[in-house]
Amino acid sequence: MSKRRKHGAKNAPRKPKVRDVFVARPFENLPGEGSWVAMRELLPAATAPLKLKPEYTEHVGDRELLVTTVLPLAWPAMNRSDGTVFVALQRQFQSGDVSRDIAASLLAALAGEPGRPVAVPARPGPGLRLQDLLADEPLDMTLHDSFDYWLAADTDTDNPQVAASMERANASIYPTTVLDAAESAYWCATPEQTHVRIVLPEDEDTALNALARLRTDEKLKLVDDSKFAGMFRAHGLLVPVWDLSAATTAAECESPVAEFGKRYAEALADTSELSTAQRRARDGLVGRQLTLR
Repeated sequence: MSKRRKHGAKNAPRKPKVRDVFVARPFENLPGEGSWVAMRELLPAATAPLKLKPEYTEHVGDRELLVTTVLPLAWPAMNRSDGTVFVALQRQFQSGDVSRDIAASLLAALAGEPGRPVAVPARPGPGLRLQDLLADEPLDMTLHDSFDYWLAADTDTDNPQVAASMERANASIYPTTVLDAAESAYWCATPEQTHVRIVLPEDEDTALNALARLRTDEKLKLVDDSKFAGMFRAHGLLVPVWDLSAATTAAECESPVAEFGKRYAEALADTSELSTAQRRARDGLVGRQLTLR
């Protein structure tokens, strides 16, 4: 390298370092925190409309805003040609604050033009979060059995490349049903197993103590032929998972999930110190943590 190039490289402006901050519960204080966690970590294909606070609605105009589980190629956001704005929860890159990431993606999409790619930094730095932008309303979630909602009405679905891409994406969706018996409870049939998963709304320690009490009293099963498989840790919340027989339908899970909810509420209400057996059960549950994705 010449002296001139060395001198130029030495004096080149440095990119500002983005300070990353880890937020253990990024969706805390959003209505339906468990639904956000489920869309981020559990559900294959789902959407929900978003409504901004009044002070930010001027950025929206007549465009439709939707949060979705995932977008093509794990894009963080998409500004569809018809003006519909999508922001994805499952994305390729993220910082330590998922809420900030998604808010930055949403603002970038709103600032862009329909049909154009949305440029979103991997680490957006300090700024507005979902809790700052969104109206105080729970997610009205819709589960889909295909990703056809990605496509605008004028998309050429006869194009072989488009058709092949959609076929590959749709093949990744496994049957999933929202259970009405508990908040953020889901039945799903993956290629390996049929499951029930429930995102518990309490903080990890509180939920873990309640589960330990149930395990000690042998009240953790859903039904006789079910198996408590373990639990996920997801954004500061616990997600217990039960393995079911392959023939178990979602409708058949409603009553057992409701009964589990009652047992769990009773265990939560007991704030006494854990017994020796309950502490052992708690340690055992910690050792049965599952890995998401």
